Amino acid sequence: MQHIDSKSAEPIVAKKVWCIADFCALHRLDGTEQAKLTALFGEFATTSELVHNVTRKPRSR
Repeated sequence: MQHIDSKSAEPIVAKKVWCIADFCALHRLDGTEQAKLTALFGEFATTSELVHNVTRKPRSR
């Protein structure tokens, strides 16, 4: 049996991968924004990729 030091072991972190259509529906993005994201990444992308490449219109009061 081999002993593994828990302090030196790196945790494995899973990344959330979204279907771009689902992400756009959830965040109420229009069709042009969905088309732009699909052109950039294909059908799937990580949360970070999507959030950093979405252009949102400013919400005025």
